[in-house]
Amino acid sequence: MASQNASAKHVILVLSGKGGVGKSTVSSSLALALAMGSNPNEPAKTVGILDIDLTGPSIPRILGVSEHRVHQGSKGWVPVQVPLPDRPAATDGTTTTTTTTTPASKKNHLACMSIGFLLQSPGDAVIWRGPKKTAMIRQFLQDVDWGSQQLDYLIVDTPPGTGDEHIALVENLREGWNVDGAVLVTTPQDVSVADVRKELSFCLKVGIKVLGIVENMSGYVCPHCSECTNLFSKGGGESLAKEHNLPFLGYIPIDPTLVSTIESRVNVAVGDEVENHVSGYVAGFAKSGVHDIVQAISAQVIASVEGKKAE
Repeated sequence: MASQNASAKHVILVLSGKGGVGKSTVSSSLALALAMGSNPNEPAKTVGILDIDLTGPSIPRILGVSEHRVHQGSKGWVPVQVPLPDRPAATDGTTTTTTTTTPASKKNHLACMSIGFLLQSPGDAVIWRGPKKTAMIRQFLQDVDWGSQQLDYLIVDTPPGTGDEHIALVENLREGWNVDGAVLVTTPQDVSVADVRKELSFCLKVGIKVLGIVENMSGYVCPHCSECTNLFSKGGGESLAKEHNLPFLGYIPIDPTLVSTIESRVNVAVGDEVENHVSGYVAGFAKSGVHDIVQAISAQVIASVEGKKAE
């Protein structure tokens, strides 16, 4: 059960021993899937995403909010609120419940915190030794005001490896947070799988449950003929899951539109006077080629941490 002092009921870590496997994209996609939901008849979940990759923060850019800044509130740093598209209208049997456009004050948001919001320029390098990294992660976990009510889920995007950031994260999460477990991300190649095996060892040593393994960049689906080509082989993540008797959460193929949608910006109306820019990936996630796959992965995560049957 989650601590009453924690800002989130459930905390999910996204880990990988290897850089460049698309871990931040998987983290963002998982957070969007949880926040937007697949069943319009169920209430939307409140979700936050914490980017602790201090030297290479990618989450602000993926979500299209890298130009935003956090501000200091009465209870700590206030994370950037990423507005999400309206959810589909709820249905009851064959009857569709018609709704008007969601008011800005009620619109579902994804709360986001990253060191990227604290840098003067996105190109600034963070050159810190371990103690300063540890202090920053402690501040992220203790001094961020995620809202007046507990988040349903906090997704934590981590840097590759098992270094200072990971040790500081685990130590500070033990102080009142409910860590449900970790999702491990790999690509199909043996070199990536070998590094993720080290991440499994890390989780075992520090007592973090592994919720499952995702194989990212698993095949390229041609946008014209829909034929899937396995550019980097296939099956390494699933084999690793079977080897360690862990759930295999699914294959995520390469989405050829990913780069263009992340780099594009879409206006989202929030109130009568303000417009926020988010990435095209956020705005178009529900119609993206990976949406159904990531929703299936999120359903398995929910089933694991909440004891609900995955649909």
